[in-house]
Amino acid sequence: MNASIKNGSRKDINDRPHIYYDGYWIRYYAPPAETLSAKRDLLLMLTRRTFHHTESGINTPGNKVESARSCYQAELDPARKRVNAAMLAGALFNRATDIFTSIVSLESKGIGVSPDNELMRECSACFEEALELGKQVRHPSGHEGIDELWGEPFKVFTHSIAGYYASRYVKISQTMRAIDGIASRIVKVFGQMPSFHGIGNTVREFAKAGRVECEMMKSDPDFFNNWPEFVTLKEQIKAFRPTPPAGLSALARIQLQRGCRLLSDGTDLISYMAGVRVPMPKSKQQYLETLDDFEVDCRGVGLKSESA
Repeated sequence: MNASIKNGSRKDINDRPHIYYDGYWIRYYAPPAETLSAKRDLLLMLTRRTFHHTESGINTPGNKVESARSCYQAELDPARKRVNAAMLAGALFNRATDIFTSIVSLESKGIGVSPDNELMRECSACFEEALELGKQVRHPSGHEGIDELWGEPFKVFTHSIAGYYASRYVKISQTMRAIDGIASRIVKVFGQMPSFHGIGNTVREFAKAGRVECEMMKSDPDFFNNWPEFVTLKEQIKAFRPTPPAGLSALARIQLQRGCRLLSDGTDLISYMAGVRVPMPKSKQQYLETLDDFEVDCRGVGLKSESA
């Protein structure tokens, strides 16, 4: 991190505007004008994005809040209750968006709605409750809850659009750092094993593409260049097979197979982070601990050699 560069500094890199936050130059997108209709459009986009990156079956319509709440309160089994909580969160989320969309429609007809209006209070209450219940919502992979993503629409509702964009850059920089941390550890662990020769460079390139995927809006024309690179690099890592040396023991061969699975898991985790733009700290820590165990076991069966 360069302490001489202030957060929020901007410059063009490769003829593209970038903004600096916490050690990273991030692709910059100017926020839209601060209007209710712009905020509505952003809320609708974030609603679609949030449900896309969360477990299936929880995109409950806003008019089903009461039914979802009744089932949630009646459920006694903890595992099922968590799912009911996620479904209720989805219903509250959609109801809040529905209410805000109606408010914008009223405003467009010349009917002003003050911040302390009953509709606005109900909208806020729905978002707040959805945010709390959203802690029990999971990523589609089953990884940790991603309530930071779930909270983005509430942030748009309670902050200015420009304020939301600024918070987005902070979260992206944190995600980029998490991606780099995982990639660096993978490179260090596998770079000390001749059987995995060459995989380090591919992982580095994948992490680079992941950082770009993390910062880039899908509406950016450059997305059509980065996404194919991101996907093909991921496929290359998942398809990689180590070259076992002659006379390898059965235990060592098991560790090579385990290494392939860990490469695949790490690639998936980086991909998840880049998609949701949150650092997923619990999942990251669990993965790094698994890599540590793998490194120790590989040393025990003689797979590790000189450092890369």
